[in-house]
Amino acid sequence: MSERVSVLSMLWRQTRAQNRAFWRVPIGAFFTLGLPLFILVLFVALFGNDPIDSAYGSVKTAQFYAPGLAVFAAASATYTNIGMNLSMRRDEGILKRVRGTPLPPWIYLAGVVLSGVWVALVSTTVMMGLGVAVYDVNIELSKMPAAVLSFVVGTITFAMLGIALAAVAKSASAAPGIANSTILPLAFISQVFISLGESRDMPGWLELAGNIFPLKHFALSFGEAFSPFSDAPAFEWGHIAVMAIWAVIGGLVAWRKFGWDPVPGAATRRARRSSKAAAG
Repeated sequence: MSERVSVLSMLWRQTRAQNRAFWRVPIGAFFTLGLPLFILVLFVALFGNDPIDSAYGSVKTAQFYAPGLAVFAAASATYTNIGMNLSMRRDEGILKRVRGTPLPPWIYLAGVVLSGVWVALVSTTVMMGLGVAVYDVNIELSKMPAAVLSFVVGTITFAMLGIALAAVAKSASAAPGIANSTILPLAFISQVFISLGESRDMPGWLELAGNIFPLKHFALSFGEAFSPFSDAPAFEWGHIAVMAIWAVIGGLVAWRKFGWDPVPGAATRRARRSSKAAAG
């Protein structure tokens, strides 16, 4: 029992430490929380909050965009932030020093994942709270278990993919490019930025690409819990299964490829770029 309490205590402290590290970088917090909120306000300002046509009927603009952008914020809090932060800490030698301490490596990574999930929960709650308070987004309590399950599976999936991103990125400078070049295009073909009505005109190959990757399944399973056309309890087991498969894939890549030591030459290349930027 005491050993179990010790493990939980270490995990709690590590999660808190990772969470404090996140909030100490205001620009990262803005892009994770503030940017999706700004996009929601911008979209409603541009397109109004009038009903839009979908495959099932008409739904208010905010009723569609709020859950979709909440998913985007949650994916950014896990996939993008974890991938970039772990890559940076690896190149700076922080992970190597952590590996040399008595702290079990899995506790450190679990703290990173749980902190990312917590930030995702905050961003999702704020997004949906804004939708309800300002844009009359409707929430049905009978569907909230489905939303919670989708959120948990989705954030764990993208957290595993974030660790996998750090594992395959050659350097910290490469991680942001990989993250943004994957998450942003996928958002446009995964019913995050494009409305239900507009998505029906999407080319077949783009629709297929969206169906393969997990972001669309996250958006659809989470959004179904807020759709006025779905019946309670609104569990989307097919979408959840696809996300779970991707979580396993991300975990396997992380297990096989993740390294704690700095990539040879990564720090030197970063120092050279910094000196050139300062000289310029």
